[in-house]
Amino acid sequence: MKNAFFSKRPAQDPLLVALQNELRAAQSELSLAYRQFDLATDPELVESCIFQISAAKARCNYLIRTIKARCPDAAAIAKTEEAATWT
Repeated sequence: MKNAFFSKRPAQDPLLVALQNELRAAQSELSLAYRQFDLATDPELVESCIFQISAAKARCNYLIRTIKARCPDAAAIAKTEEAATWT
């Protein structure tokens, strides 16, 4: 009889893992875009940073929706609840 404490975890969906990794990368990209925005002084650079921030937010939101659709409880696993909506 197997002990319940030593049972194996179910194998995680490889696509879900890839999406979570992409989300972490997109969140890093968004952080970088905000830092660049904080340092930009030229109006054209500020505008460019705004577009980068907007694109990164859209990518994060897409990935979060895709992760939640693939596995509704993945938000808890990936700790994306606080990142669910970018403003």
